Amino acid sequence: MSRNSEPGTRPERPVALVTGASGGLGQALALELDALGCRVAVHYNSSEAAAHAVREKLSNDSAVVTGDVGSWDAVTAMYAKIGERLGPVDVLVNNGAIRKDALMAMQSPTDWQQVIQTNLIGSFHTARVSVPYMLRQRWGRIINVVSPSGLIATAGQTAYSASKAGLIGLTRTLAAECGRRGVTVNALSPGFMITGMTENLPGHVIEGMEGKAPIPRFVTVEEVARSAALFLDQDCMTGQVISIDSGVSIT
Repeated sequence: MSRNSEPGTRPERPVALVTGASGGLGQALALELDALGCRVAVHYNSSEAAAHAVREKLSNDSAVVTGDVGSWDAVTAMYAKIGERLGPVDVLVNNGAIRKDALMAMQSPTDWQQVIQTNLIGSFHTARVSVPYMLRQRWGRIINVVSPSGLIATAGQTAYSASKAGLIGLTRTLAAECGRRGVTVNALSPGFMITGMTENLPGHVIEGMEGKAPIPRFVTVEEVARSAALFLDQDCMTGQVISIDSGVSIT
């Protein structure tokens, strides 16, 4: 191995930013990273009380931060606050996302653009502000939460699917750019879960979704969050999409 490709040392207590950490999967990821020794910045956009409730469950130093990830100015301000409270970000989890489903022929252009702005451009913003420090210290982890919708077609989800497919492309290309300096970039693709995005779906819809998968049940947020240890520990896994989805992405 050449000196230029030698990774740095994993920080003893990495600082982890989890966007959308006030929701179901975000909370589970924050708790898992805390259990792995990270100091977690719990991000929220609108659910302040829920974000503070998550922070109260954490054992290590932590902070609650807010900001619209779709805004570059808001993200740079948020990153500065995390630096003041915890230090530079070593582990970035891009979990924050919105979904506004509709058939394209009837969808508002504004709604379509908002999904792309939050899910894809927002992930660019947080990665762009975090990567320079990770490259300098020669160690970093970026985990982009994607979706089976980025891999398979689902009618009514052109915006959401495009945002997640774009994020998979961003993941792979950024991984190629950062690998020589010890920074890994991977995507986590959860299957159907009961979270804020799905909890109001009718029962027959949930049953139909469960029935599509080889393992006919929803995955839990805790099952998905346990993958955080793999992402942190593996120095040679990068540019990958790890699916924890009951097999729905292979159907």
